[in-house]
Amino acid sequence: MEALAHTWPADEEKLREMLQDQARHYEAQLAERDKTIERLREQVNVLLARRFGASSEKVADAQLGLFNEAELEAAAEGEPEAEGETTEVAPHQRAKPRRTPLPDHLPRINIEHPLPASERLCPRHGVALERFGEVTSEQLDIVPAKVRVLRHIRGKYRCPCCSGHLRTAPLPPQPVPKSNASPGLLAYIATAKFVDGLPLYHQELQLARIGFELSRTTLAVWMIRVGRLVQPLINLLRDELLARAYVLMDETTVQVLKEAGKAAESKSYLWAQMNAEGGPPIVLFEYDPTRSSAVPKRLLEGFVGTLHTDGYAGYDAVVAAQGLTRLYCWTHARRRFVEVLKSLKLNPKKLPAKPPPKARRALRAIGFIKTLYAIEGRIADKPPDERRRVRQAESLPVLAQFRAWLDATRTKILPSGKLGQALAYLDAHWAGLVRYCEDGRYGMDTNPVENAIRPFCVGRRRWLFSDTVAGAKSSANLYSLVETAKANGLDPYAYLRHVFTELPKASSVEDIERLLPTHLDPALLPIDVG
Repeated sequence: MEALAHTWPADEEKLREMLQDQARHYEAQLAERDKTIERLREQVNVLLARRFGASSEKVADAQLGLFNEAELEAAAEGEPEAEGETTEVAPHQRAKPRRTPLPDHLPRINIEHPLPASERLCPRHGVALERFGEVTSEQLDIVPAKVRVLRHIRGKYRCPCCSGHLRTAPLPPQPVPKSNASPGLLAYIATAKFVDGLPLYHQELQLARIGFELSRTTLAVWMIRVGRLVQPLINLLRDELLARAYVLMDETTVQVLKEAGKAAESKSYLWAQMNAEGGPPIVLFEYDPTRSSAVPKRLLEGFVGTLHTDGYAGYDAVVAAQGLTRLYCWTHARRRFVEVLKSLKLNPKKLPAKPPPKARRALRAIGFIKTLYAIEGRIADKPPDERRRVRQAESLPVLAQFRAWLDATRTKILPSGKLGQALAYLDAHWAGLVRYCEDGRYGMDTNPVENAIRPFCVGRRRWLFSDTVAGAKSSANLYSLVETAKANGLDPYAYLRHVFTELPKASSVEDIERLLPTHLDPALLPIDVG
């Protein structure tokens, strides 16, 4: 018994240590569980905001102003949060609508409205009234499109002596040989789909209403044929684009139903490239079944200069292989901080007067970015040298403050949450984000190429998918032409009609170059509407 009495305290101490170890282990598990729950809650909130919330990323200026100074942020973090307290934003004042004058270039048809004879007598003197002027008002009238038939009458000739030598006048080269599609009809269909986003099955119904039936299958075959027809133009535009010093790139998804080795519901990609400075604008699209790093390598082969993209790692290989200068997009960086607000179920346009700490830190980052964009807004119309000078004098000090805040804040934030991820993205891409200050030709973001992709995305919501790979490739070519034409001030229909008429006749590279949208004067595009 004495031996047991002597050993019991030691055993009791071991038991106490074991229980404490287990308690610490369970506490660590609970803490990790709470972190996981918080992370999943943030992800669910972001997904709900994307699915059901507004897509706008605008943050009310009234809230941003609260967090532009570090000392204000520190003071705010020490105060208790007020539940349900909100900051009211002044309502938008909508301008009164005004009737705009009708364009002078439209034809006018005069419709006379004389005063009835019974009302042309003066009730006082009984004499006939004399016309001394007129009041004119105008209405805009539209006559629906009319289908017409172009009859190509080719003369047949023979020798009057022997009748053995026969000749027939040749038919001019056509965009779709052995079909009844004129350049004007093809341009009309292509413009409706690739500019106005009207699917071919809607066009089938539209053409039937105005008196002619064409199946959507026939329309699709025609679009594939003209998409192939314009390939020489696309090749020359790509050569011209890669000769520039500054190129922007982005990509978006597209679904192709009949693609070898892929399920119908799988995603393929449309890659976009454009220049922002250094010559007439060029916008190019390229279809590819994958998003692999091999695609930008192929599309940028021979390019030497600066590449501006989002943070997608698929561009890293071509940057390293060709020694390109890499810029990253501030819009994508800002978007991650807006998602922090959405992950907290906060409306960026109407935040509480005292948001939670995570929201305050996100607003602090958004405030820095807003200041940088404000500087850009003031110098948008300045030449590149002046833009660089202002950025060096004004933007770099803001970026230095931003970097100091980033370094100090990252040590206080768990890396697994939305805020931690936003800060990590900013830190990982910092060198490419601030590089725009080195050259006035550079922009802060890839918004221009994203805006160029937008018409495709709008059309995709209507026609949903491409049936075949050939259709996807032809669509990419035609989107390239119409977006480049629009960027150069050309009417898409007039340009496509001109191309579909003249390109089949081209017999040299010079003939094709004259048809490039970057080389054409808008005034030189006649439209025969006879």
